[in-house]
Amino acid sequence: SLSSSLLSKYYFNHKGSSRWVSTWVQSAGFPLLIIPIVVPYYLFKSTQRKPFTGFTPKILALSIFIGFMLGVNNLLFSWGNSYLPVSTSSLLLSSQLVFNLILSVIIVKQKITFMNLNCVILLTLSSVLLALESSNDQPHDVTKTKYFIGYLATIGAGLLFALYLPIMEMVYKKVYCYAMVMEMQMVMEVAATVLASIGMVFDGGFTEMKREGYQVFDKGEKVYWATVVSNVVSWQLCFMGTAGMVFLTCSLTGGICMTALLMMNVVGGVVVYKEEFGGVKVVSTVMCGWGFCSYVYGMYVKNKMLKDRDGGGGHDSDDKNVGSYNPIEMTQIVNSSSSPLHHIGV
Repeated sequence: SLSSSLLSKYYFNHKGSSRWVSTWVQSAGFPLLIIPIVVPYYLFKSTQRKPFTGFTPKILALSIFIGFMLGVNNLLFSWGNSYLPVSTSSLLLSSQLVFNLILSVIIVKQKITFMNLNCVILLTLSSVLLALESSNDQPHDVTKTKYFIGYLATIGAGLLFALYLPIMEMVYKKVYCYAMVMEMQMVMEVAATVLASIGMVFDGGFTEMKREGYQVFDKGEKVYWATVVSNVVSWQLCFMGTAGMVFLTCSLTGGICMTALLMMNVVGGVVVYKEEFGGVKVVSTVMCGWGFCSYVYGMYVKNKMLKDRDGGGGHDSDDKNVGSYNPIEMTQIVNSSSSPLHHIGV
């Protein structure tokens, strides 16, 4: 998460200008997903399920649709990132959490508890506080109009990402192993890459990449292509982690963890790019950290209560939002040879 955001900004800081290029690199690394999909089955023989087995036409269609939605989200993120400082963009993206909570309640019937509501309020207030003082953070070479466009694009990216997470949780209920998660992710990334490639063709992005590398990028051609490749790899790792978090817990927990990581992006922007870190950003970052820590502590207390009640081995039932969760039954499932966990080598 941190490296992908910083590398995306690095591209624009050193005279990279194509938002379609920045969008394209966020999904073009989909061939890397072949490794976690194919290697466990063919090389290590650690799974019994052959890749893409049980991949129904419905799951394929959903994956393609979500992939196009992800492609639009990537474009909005690139648009905002080209005009806003990393720290400002990161804090604005934390606004996705309130949308995430609302959409999770509507789409996957997420329970609202004190710990998740408290966390969402604190993280959202940190974004609102930043918005009230945003005019002081406007880069000198960016006009007010461009800054406003970047601001709206970043909020739009946060809203789309908030929709993406609960939809993924709903789809993952039909998925029974992490290998299928990666297969779906690969189809999504292919769809997002197709969308970005179409934009690149119409905007002359592929030609622009060659020209930027040779003539425009002020760090030289080798650094330019190293930046592009690093962006491709880091974004794939980021999306793999997000997909895994939603699959193993729930969309709200995934959104909270991703939002909490934005604190590191804020600090990274200050350390790497010497961005201003005034009182407003300090307070926003502290509130972001406070909200996340309160959520984690709430999960810890709830998990401890479950362990005390069930005599050990409990799990956080809020992760999957399953009201009839039984740790003893889960142990029996894990021990079964037909278990989804067995299919991923656990």
